[in-house]
Amino acid sequence: MYYPACLFLPLLALLAAMPALALSPPPVVSQLPARSPVRELQPEQVLPQTMDIIFSGQEQMRYEVRWTGGLEIGNIEVSITPDKEQKGGFNIEAHVKSTGTLDSWYPVDDHFRCLVVGKMKLPMLYTVRQQEGKKDRITNRVTNYNQAAKVVKYRKNKQKEELYSMTGTSYNEVAAYIISRALNFAAADQQHPLIVPTFADKSRHEVRVKLLDQEQHDTLFGKIATLKVEPVMKFKGLYDKTGSTVLWLTDDRCRVPVELRTKLVIGSLVARLSSYSNPACPELKPKPAAK
Repeated sequence: MYYPACLFLPLLALLAAMPALALSPPPVVSQLPARSPVRELQPEQVLPQTMDIIFSGQEQMRYEVRWTGGLEIGNIEVSITPDKEQKGGFNIEAHVKSTGTLDSWYPVDDHFRCLVVGKMKLPMLYTVRQQEGKKDRITNRVTNYNQAAKVVKYRKNKQKEELYSMTGTSYNEVAAYIISRALNFAAADQQHPLIVPTFADKSRHEVRVKLLDQEQHDTLFGKIATLKVEPVMKFKGLYDKTGSTVLWLTDDRCRVPVELRTKLVIGSLVARLSSYSNPACPELKPKPAAK
């Protein structure tokens, strides 16, 4: 849930629990040399009104994750709230929990927290606690981003801290998923694509985010107008993503992600919004269930 997620959110934590469907392990990625010019996301490429809604400090989302055929395998809960210590900072938090058959076979209980700061909501701190498998194996990861110095510090459990350089400012997978909601697609063309730079697999990637279509889509809010969006990712990230990811956003000022779909070797994973709350977006209300 990218975007999320993937770009984009950790719906792909559940993919990690399905090794029979995965492709070969990700290749070792070395730091790429600097490219010129370095492309960064610009303030005029995001919608201020949407940014204000996303970072109003009270947004909460819940997703049900299913595999092909409708088999429920987990839930994702996402919240965006002000940080109590960092002035102007916001915490993007996600909790991924397996359910049903998957929970009895390979339980997943992962927690993500990404602290973003500044006008463009760039990541400053990213912590991950993964608890997976019947043996309750726990993995802790901490990543610090110094956007001014273009340096990333990463530590897994009690291992030695690793240091990486970036050629420009960068998001991570969680922050990139969120900022992609606010992209101004009207400002993009072939010569000026929308690029969300994302640090993953030990290097910075310039991820192009494309608007594929505008279409009516069945959602928690009924059948409404949506934007069909695809981040073009060429990295594996925290989880071994094996196919393209597409997400649907409400085509309004709130740009709520109502569905994410990731292709697998066999079938696909689908995360659908099942609950949404944000006082800054009162117009989006769940459609009453049919009697």
